[in-house]
Amino acid sequence: MENRYLKLSGLEPLIITPESNFINVGERTNVTGSRRFLRLIKEEKYGEALAVARDQVEGGAQILDVNMDEGMLDGVHAMVTFLNLIASEPDIARIPIMIDSSKWEIIEAGLQVAQGKCVVNSISLKEGEEAFIRQAKLIKRYGAATIVMAFDEVGQADNYERRIEICERSYRILVDVVKFPPEDIIFDPNIFPVATGMEEHRKNAIDFFRATKWIRTNLPYASVSGGVSNVSFSFRGNNVVREAMHSAFLYHAIQHGMNMGIVNPTMLEVYDEIPKDLLEHVEDVLLDRRDDATERLLEFAETVKGIKKEDSSRQLVWRENSLQDRITHSLVKGIDAFIEEDVEEARQSVERPIEVIEGHLMSGMNVVGDLFGSGKMFLPQVVKSARVMKKAVAYLQPFIEESKDSAASSAGKILMATVKGDVHDIGKNIVSVVLGCNNYEIVDLGVMVPPEKIIEVAQKEQVDVIGLSGLITPSLDEMVYLANEMEKKEMNIPLLIGGATTSKAHTAVKIAPKYTNSVVHVNDASRAVTVIGNLLQENNTIYKEEIRSEYNKFRDQFLNRTKQKNYVTIEEARKNKFQINWETSEITKPDFLGSYVIENLDLNLLMDYIDWSPFFRSWDLHGKFPDILTDDIVGKQATELYEDAKVLLNQVIEEKLLKAKAVFGLFEANSVEDDIVVNADGKEFTFLTLRQQLKKREGVPNIALSDFIAPKDSGIQDYLGTFCVTAGFGTAELATEYEKNNDDYNSIMIKAIADRFAEAFAEYLHEEVRKKYWGYATSENLSNEELIKENYKGIRPAPGYPACPDHLEKNTIWDVLKVEEKIGVQLTESLAMWPAASVSGYYFGNAEAKYFGLGKIKEDQLKDYTERRGISEDLTRKWLSHIIAD
Repeated sequence: MENRYLKLSGLEPLIITPESNFINVGERTNVTGSRRFLRLIKEEKYGEALAVARDQVEGGAQILDVNMDEGMLDGVHAMVTFLNLIASEPDIARIPIMIDSSKWEIIEAGLQVAQGKCVVNSISLKEGEEAFIRQAKLIKRYGAATIVMAFDEVGQADNYERRIEICERSYRILVDVVKFPPEDIIFDPNIFPVATGMEEHRKNAIDFFRATKWIRTNLPYASVSGGVSNVSFSFRGNNVVREAMHSAFLYHAIQHGMNMGIVNPTMLEVYDEIPKDLLEHVEDVLLDRRDDATERLLEFAETVKGIKKEDSSRQLVWRENSLQDRITHSLVKGIDAFIEEDVEEARQSVERPIEVIEGHLMSGMNVVGDLFGSGKMFLPQVVKSARVMKKAVAYLQPFIEESKDSAASSAGKILMATVKGDVHDIGKNIVSVVLGCNNYEIVDLGVMVPPEKIIEVAQKEQVDVIGLSGLITPSLDEMVYLANEMEKKEMNIPLLIGGATTSKAHTAVKIAPKYTNSVVHVNDASRAVTVIGNLLQENNTIYKEEIRSEYNKFRDQFLNRTKQKNYVTIEEARKNKFQINWETSEITKPDFLGSYVIENLDLNLLMDYIDWSPFFRSWDLHGKFPDILTDDIVGKQATELYEDAKVLLNQVIEEKLLKAKAVFGLFEANSVEDDIVVNADGKEFTFLTLRQQLKKREGVPNIALSDFIAPKDSGIQDYLGTFCVTAGFGTAELATEYEKNNDDYNSIMIKAIADRFAEAFAEYLHEEVRKKYWGYATSENLSNEELIKENYKGIRPAPGYPACPDHLEKNTIWDVLKVEEKIGVQLTESLAMWPAASVSGYYFGNAEAKYFGLGKIKEDQLKDYTERRGISEDLTRKWLSHIIAD
């Protein structure tokens, strides 16, 4: 049996292979483990409960544990309602669900509505073999995987022998009797507290480790999971010890074969950073190395409460180490203060300057690559490492040219480009830096690169891989076109696809069929390193065939799933529109009608409006601000990044390095079916909207943005706003200057800061419009957190986003406001805004207006929309290809 991997899915697949890192299960959507989540479910505040789930996904959960077991809850109703709501939220539904309950009726209710392939948590032999077999057969029929507890008719397994006895018996029944796929079995051999003072608990941890290793060795293809926080219950209240215990336990459990589990990332120390004396005491307990281990840890625990920092007097001790260790330390820590001095010493010790790069520097960067790949370093640190590396290479360059050395050998040559019409490159630049750290030579063509140039340079430079990036939806079609052109030219260079709007689904369904060679979607920098390494290995045929087979299977499943969805005609959808009682709906006439320009806003005014969470996500650090600064996994790196950002941000403000401009307008408006007609400066302009066409359950409308504007035939005058803000003027020049100085870190940083200022400007201006210019919310008083959560009246949707995915509407905004003439923000041919740090959209003021996702549309709406727009159907298809139901 080959490739018997545990395969789960939400909207996207999760395949757990031997190469997969530990799979983290999000635990906060569990009424037994989160008081807040329990309260929200009891009060039926499902919208806020969904926000908890979203936080888990954004925080890095790869599986979402959902538990509704509480005495006062209707568990079946709560489970079904919540899972149905998750299914309507693609950003949550993309990961698999773990249906967690001790009651079979709740589990089965969840299985009947959960999409994708989920995990049941859990079944066991507690009620005997008959019930166990019945439940297992049903789980198999529903197509789910299952967690099996080490529990039988006698009770829970509490030692090594009982653990392996119950797990082996369960496995044999499942595999031999039920014919359950062995790769869909996940054992939970019970994690119990240690250091309780009770003799029988001494081996709780070591027995779990041994049982885990036995299971992974003797029960083929099965996985092992567990709830890690259980191990430290004896030390509740002492987070320093608990964090160290969780980290050390997880380290040893993973070494023994545990490959997934429920872990609270806020209660986890980095294993390598646990103080050695604390680690020794903790591991004495976990590994049962001393008879007095518990007593010693209890005594030691009292001395470490709150102690986390190392003595600052020892910060430069590393300068006493060997030359290679010093260079490696500088690269790992991103310290450039001593690198030229150390590189010069290294140059004096070798015959040819190039040997310093190939030897000392690459040895250090290999350590960086290993730490990053194992999750012990994070993107901001890696980019800092690259800055040190570039400084070292720049110092050596004159010596290399003088000695006429040949260039250092590379692992491969990679072409990177943001496709035609798209101006966003932060993600691409980060991936380029990380690949450079792994000894790949990068040919970076920048942004808005036409396909013919990508092909020409790829052939001329004889690159090994082409990496394409895109942020806006038209970029997806550019990638399809490029793949098709490469196929026509019979090229054999693998394609890597990345960027915010890209996905494995789009890559498998739209791009891969156009190109015979390998096409792989990569969603983060660390994966790019792994994928390229596999593509360029000498014996890569099997890997390429696996990728092609995986994408073919994914495409078939995706298309079948799409075909199974039910749609209504556009006429039926319009009959089921979102209803507002316009006779009673409150409509405020704006205090100001017409357009208005802000030439140069003081950036200080935007400071309180900055949402920092997306800033950290752009650096692949996931978590909500400000909590991310104290997170035990990424907190230290997030804090350093934040401090660096504030330094550059303050410099930007003090020296006026960026310029913020805006133009906005408020106009009389009414809807005519799915169109919105506005009167601006005596001229009529029409904004087109698209309507949800998926068949809805009884009482749920098919929404279009036009539903939030009073119909013309109502005789009621309504209003609409449009806007464009930018904080991007000056960004490109600053980034280029940093790049000239080999400072990729600040080159990326300035773009990320400009993006934050642009979003903050959009938030600030929207508040000004609500309270002053339109004046429908004059008494509003919201905090920044409430603004980020959009707790205000009205909405601010933008063309290209879920409610209005057609970028062509930007042209109308530009015509209405004369954006380019007034503030200089341009639209590329793919309708990306330039400068990139710009935001545009609409203002809707109705209290019932809300955000929604359009979903897919059918051919009849496409034809109707084409006629309304007055362009060819081919052109409409080009702009809307990503939302047309196949």
